[in-house]
Amino acid sequence: MNAPAAPAPLGRRLARPLAALAAVALPTAYVATVDPNTPGHYPVCPVLRATGWWCPGCGGLRCVHALTHGDLTAAGHDNLLVMVLAGVLAVLWLRWVWAALTDGRPPRVSFSGRQTVLLIVVLAVFTVVRNLPGGAGLAPPLV
Repeated sequence: MNAPAAPAPLGRRLARPLAALAAVALPTAYVATVDPNTPGHYPVCPVLRATGWWCPGCGGLRCVHALTHGDLTAAGHDNLLVMVLAGVLAVLWLRWVWAALTDGRPPRVSFSGRQTVLLIVVLAVFTVVRNLPGGAGLAPPLV
């Protein structure tokens, strides 16, 4: 019989979650310091430019900027979907760190076909609603 394998050292188990944190933190820090509300710092969304419609990501940089400054109201108005996604990703990252600290196995995240279709439907509905007059509250303010 083989003895159970010893868990990897803690630093090695935390390397990937911390690398992922750095990969997200560096561009987030840039967006926090270079205000997307000031014209000329970032390119215009190609979907908005081509169609005049707000895509699901429009206002995402402004949302991240507002989140980094603690302005949840502005973040939700700029892009509610990005705000919710940021919360979900934070919870998933915390689960990953917890798993690295305890048993070393990363939590498994997978989408079934139904969940993928549901996500696509949510993105489509969000896009359509934020472009209708009644959904103007979901569209970011014009800069």
